[in-house]
Parts: sequence; C-alpha cells; structure tokens
Amino acid sequence: MPAFQTVLSELNREFAKDRIAEFAKARTQHFAPGNALDLTFLVETGTPLHRAWKSYLELAPVSFREAMRSVIHHALSTSPPTQITFAWAPGYDYELSMWQAPDTKMTKGGITVLLKSRYPDDKHPLAGASET
Repeated sequence: MPAFQTVLSELNREFAKDRIAEFAKARTQHFAPGNALDLTFLVETGTPLHRAWKSYLELAPVSFREAMRSVIHHALSTSPPTQITFAWAPGYDYELSMWQAPDTKMTKGGITVLLKSRYPDDKHPLAGASET
C-alpha cells in the first residue's frame, strides 16, 4: 500500500546520514526496551495517513512490532549509529525480513528491513475465526 511506503520513507529519512545522529538521541524516548513500538510520530496526527499507519501497527503481531522496535533501538545505540533502510511489500501474512551488511574499511555497513503484509482492505481468511 502506498501509505506504508510513505511512512517508511519518513522513517528512512530519519536514518539518513545527515539526520541519524539527532534521531539517535531520541532512541530511549521512542524505542527503549519495554516500550511499545510507536512510529505514529513520523506523520501528522489526525491525518488519514496517521490513522492508517496507527491501525496497521495495532493489527501487527506483537513479535513483529517488537522485532522492529528492537532493531531500531540497536541501530541507534551503536557508535556511530547504524543506518537502516525500510521497505514494504504486499504479502499473505505479516513478514519481516532483515539483513545486515557489515562495515568494511571503505564504507559503513547497514541494516535492511523488509516488511510484508496484506493490503489494509484485504481481510485475512482466518480473521475472526475462533480457536479450536
């Protein structure tokens, strides 16, 4: 969904070379262990985009949100902070793929996080199914 790419672009902007040091200062406010993942601060409150992103995060499994929170906190806690590139793609269930390129003598490495999920209006076939 383009909205997810839009929000992730905002998150990518915070991880850019010219902004990441400042963003790292807020890591305990937004991403400390024990905090729930909340990325809604990236978009203007009350907008359709804000509502869509907030709803997306609320529906995502806790393990999915915690993995995202944890990798963001880790990357912002390294010295210097490690850049992350986020992307979204359509998928059947919630998926999170992550990989890290190590630092080399010539360049700093980085982390890539690929999120996959259904489109918001595409209800999962098991939605509302009772447990047996």
